[in-house]
Amino acid sequence: MSAIFESTEDLHRCARQLAAGELPPGWDIVPGSSSARVAVHSAAQVYYKEFTTRSPMAQVKALLFGSRATRLRKHGNALLYAGIEAPASLAWGKLPGGREYLFTRAAAGQDIASWLQEALAERSGETLALRRKLLEDLGVFIGRLHATGFVAGDLQATDVLADLRENRFQFTLINNENTIKMLPPSGRKLLMNLVQLNLLPPQTISRTDRMRFFAGWRRQMRELSSIEAKVLAAEAFHEAMRQMYESGKL
Repeated sequence: MSAIFESTEDLHRCARQLAAGELPPGWDIVPGSSSARVAVHSAAQVYYKEFTTRSPMAQVKALLFGSRATRLRKHGNALLYAGIEAPASLAWGKLPGGREYLFTRAAAGQDIASWLQEALAERSGETLALRRKLLEDLGVFIGRLHATGFVAGDLQATDVLADLRENRFQFTLINNENTIKMLPPSGRKLLMNLVQLNLLPPQTISRTDRMRFFAGWRRQMRELSSIEAKVLAAEAFHEAMRQMYESGKL
């Protein structure tokens, strides 16, 4: 567990306090989520996520496929079993009013968007070399994800964390509530993920950057023909540009 939380009961006790609006020592609320209440214990590297009840349709989906907390936990476990890094679940339970909660271990690193826009924004010297390595290694990671049969429900650049260890990038896929496994993954689902990852403006990643990512991705997707891979890459690029243009990001 950790030196701070010696048992899962310690976490369950924190869940009851957090759900009641209290803030136990060491915990901080993470702002920004509209569909779940999130808190973090930075010293213990543990996240708390509280899922509230949603629309009647979401309740039907929960009956058919499991609750949001259950899906997040099961999908994360499936990824870990397949050798793909995801936040490990530590404890979970139910709360009054149909709410649920899940504790996960915090993943190391920062998200891809932060790497590209901040840490590796400079395009010269060693920074440029590391930037190129990040994009190629990211392509390999996403290609391995897809080749294993997993498709993320949402795959923004903020949904992949990268940690640099001894000049190698290690990746973790987060927010796996709607991650699914299908063998083989459909071209439509693959395109969806590739478009989502490409929703970064040209000032953040150039065409050459995108092709470096696709080259790494293509090496893992051995079941695709060269023509199929090129068509997916081209369609992903053009669709991402179209969406960003229509949303005013270009």
